[in-house]
Amino acid sequence: MPNSNAKLHSNHRGGREASRRELVSRSLQSAQHCLENQDFGTAYAHYLLVLNLAPELKTTVKETFQLTLVKWAEELDSLARIQDLFNCYEQALELYPNDEVICNSMGEHLFRMGFRDEAAGYFHKAVKLNPDFADAKENFYRVANWLVERWHFIMLNDAKRNLTYLRAIENAVRSGSKSVLDIGTGTGILRVSLVVTETVDAGLFGEGIVESLIHAWEHLLLPPKPKNQDISAGDYGRIIPASATIFGMAVECKEIRRHHRVGVQEVAGVCLSNSVQFFSPTYAAAGSEETVEPYTTEKLSRIPGGYRALTEPCQVMTVDFNDLQELKSLAARKPWKLSLPVTEGGILDAVVVWFVLQLDDEHSLSTSPSEETCWEQAVYSVQGLLDYSVKTGDTVMMEVCCQDCYLKIQKITSLPSECGMDFSDRDNVLSLGNEAELCNALAGLQTSTKQDGSTPVCVLESTEIALLNDIAYHECFKAAMSKVLLSLNPSKDLHSMDVDGHGSGINLQEHQNMSSLGVDPDAFYILDVSEGFSILPIIAGKLGPVRAYSSVEKDQHQAALNVIAEANHFPKETLEFWLSHLEEESVVLQRPKSDKLWSIIILDVIETSGLIQQEVMEKAAISRCLLHSGGKIFPQYVLVYGMLVESESLLLESAVQGTEPTLGFNIAPFINQFKVPVRVYLDLSTLPCVPLSKPEELLRLDLMNPLLNSPSREVKVQICKSGQVTAIPFWYHIHLDEDHSLNTFDEFSHWKQAAVVLDQPIPVQVGDELVLDVQHHKSNISITVKR
Repeated sequence: MPNSNAKLHSNHRGGREASRRELVSRSLQSAQHCLENQDFGTAYAHYLLVLNLAPELKTTVKETFQLTLVKWAEELDSLARIQDLFNCYEQALELYPNDEVICNSMGEHLFRMGFRDEAAGYFHKAVKLNPDFADAKENFYRVANWLVERWHFIMLNDAKRNLTYLRAIENAVRSGSKSVLDIGTGTGILRVSLVVTETVDAGLFGEGIVESLIHAWEHLLLPPKPKNQDISAGDYGRIIPASATIFGMAVECKEIRRHHRVGVQEVAGVCLSNSVQFFSPTYAAAGSEETVEPYTTEKLSRIPGGYRALTEPCQVMTVDFNDLQELKSLAARKPWKLSLPVTEGGILDAVVVWFVLQLDDEHSLSTSPSEETCWEQAVYSVQGLLDYSVKTGDTVMMEVCCQDCYLKIQKITSLPSECGMDFSDRDNVLSLGNEAELCNALAGLQTSTKQDGSTPVCVLESTEIALLNDIAYHECFKAAMSKVLLSLNPSKDLHSMDVDGHGSGINLQEHQNMSSLGVDPDAFYILDVSEGFSILPIIAGKLGPVRAYSSVEKDQHQAALNVIAEANHFPKETLEFWLSHLEEESVVLQRPKSDKLWSIIILDVIETSGLIQQEVMEKAAISRCLLHSGGKIFPQYVLVYGMLVESESLLLESAVQGTEPTLGFNIAPFINQFKVPVRVYLDLSTLPCVPLSKPEELLRLDLMNPLLNSPSREVKVQICKSGQVTAIPFWYHIHLDEDHSLNTFDEFSHWKQAAVVLDQPIPVQVGDELVLDVQHHKSNISITVKR
């Protein structure tokens, strides 16, 4: 009988196995059928069943499962079913815990939702699993730039800063301070005798040092040292740094000006004057209740074009970090006025600010423009004046306050010497002489524009203002668009199409006559999907029978474009805002009407940072399907240029170098996990570097004819100067067509440049030849060096 029972169990197991195989087979067929019908949710459920019933099929169905997961996750994302989305990824990672594609996809969703720390973990894991996975590497580099800003590397490589802090701490400890808390790196749980902190930004207060130290004095530190009493340092509380003095001066700087003030009256035939007031966010913040950083930062020693001091440096204020009452009174202190006598005439572009940190009685650190430190300077741009010119003897006036954790310098204006105010006998730079007389004089000046609602105000990012100031950029687009429109409608003469850049566009009367006769005057459709604020649609609208579509999203920006269009006297229907027609931004590249195709599609190919825009080649592929016969994508192709350089600065800004700058601590292996091989937002014109080769064309990206593109290329580069190759800066020639191109290395370009920083410098001699291996994958470019 035992043999009979064994046979029965065997038959039962065999039956269950046959049923399992049948269920797996049917589920696989159903999953494939669902995929063909784009029913990704049901397909995903079938694959989950298959993989749980038949783990041996993991390798076989892996790629199809990955595709199904990604598609279903995208659908869940669009439906805002976030919890379901993450449940799917958790299930997938249980099945494939070491799958780089799933880890990378999970990271992408987390990053889009703002969970950058968590996204970085998944991207990092994906790169560890497959170091050659280009998508994961690019994602990790981008998120690493968010998580560990490049100034961390610069700061850790600043040997002077680190050594000065060390000596001040050693002095404090020798004098009796035994319990030390470093604010900014951890959590304090004891009362202590010494607090060390360096939570200061370019404007001193921007990282919340005042609020942090008020809390420290109230909850962590021993009471401060009583006046006129000699007691041990271990018996009272103290701060390093002990105090700070803030300095400022007025400057002329063309680079600051072009990023904060629209200085052109007309751009490529479009009149801008008096129709809209443009301001950068720092100026707009002055009248806003929102907490917005009221300054930008620049390393003035490396700013393109340099700067000129219009005044002597002036003491703005001092702060004693060891005085709790003084710290508390800062935020409550009423704004005070400050005057700077003009010592050299010029254009008033900004007030720049730096500070001196007095760590203790012996040691100090300065962030002055003349010092080579890890700090930049705070820049308060001057905006809203009728006249920015000043001359010797004038006075630059401003209002200073400390609010919302920031030092604010606002209401900057100039007082002409003709007003008769004499500051020559002042003992203190903060003294205002006869304040009532000064206020009366200021009240009589009409130095700023009125914001009474009659003129619309439009706030633009600094890069958008720089772009608006770039006349050559807009003239280049105008000429290239005119060329395309003329080729599509050769019956028009050059002047009516404005192809020579001097015509006035289509005659408005002709436009109206065409409409009244029932002839469609809007023969050509132009779509501008470039990033941010763009007046290209208005330029296009003046070139002929055109319907121009803008992808500008902000209501304020749309209103500004409408005002400019109206001021330039062309019909409202010439300009439309494309995203307002769409339910989803993802379908921005589609036909404007069922019977129309685009004549020109303008794509943003290069980010301001100096990198290629993500998914631009995919957008170009869609765009090619939507073009009218003879229509064009702008740009039609892009050439990538680069050269070999030696730059100690790029090394210091990209990774911690050894242990010497960090006082012997071996920090590099830990922080350098977040280093990225590509440094962005560079100004190559002022970067301290030695060129070791001539510029070379590295790669061609053709948006109109992708068959001309190659995923990889080897470029031989001749060494023209001996040295060590530490980096490969690169930039772009953006060809709208064969005759019209833009150079992102141009002096007036709103684009910055980027550079690949080598892990190890390569010594070279004149006449040597290196080979650059240039790889192109989707929107990512990698450059490696071979001998």
